[in-house]
Amino acid sequence: MIDSKCYNRKMAHRSTVVITKEGKWYVARSLETGVASQGRSVEESTKNLQEAVELYFEDMPKNKRNLSDTLPMVTSIEIR
Repeated sequence: MIDSKCYNRKMAHRSTVVITKEGKWYVARSLETGVASQGRSVEESTKNLQEAVELYFEDMPKNKRNLSDTLPMVTSIEIR
């Protein structure tokens, strides 16, 4: 998980991040926002996603610059 600054000095939120390897790249996706970014390492993709989510909130109207306090549930299923 990464912290997402919402450009609201009173609020800091957490976002659930899924990272997958696609070829030479690691792709990080925020489940709450749908924002994605990539990097050549897990750390770089996470850092790039942090910046992308911050820019996402910067472009959003002030009254909508927050994430739900309820994080999504993440699980796995078996496919036969």
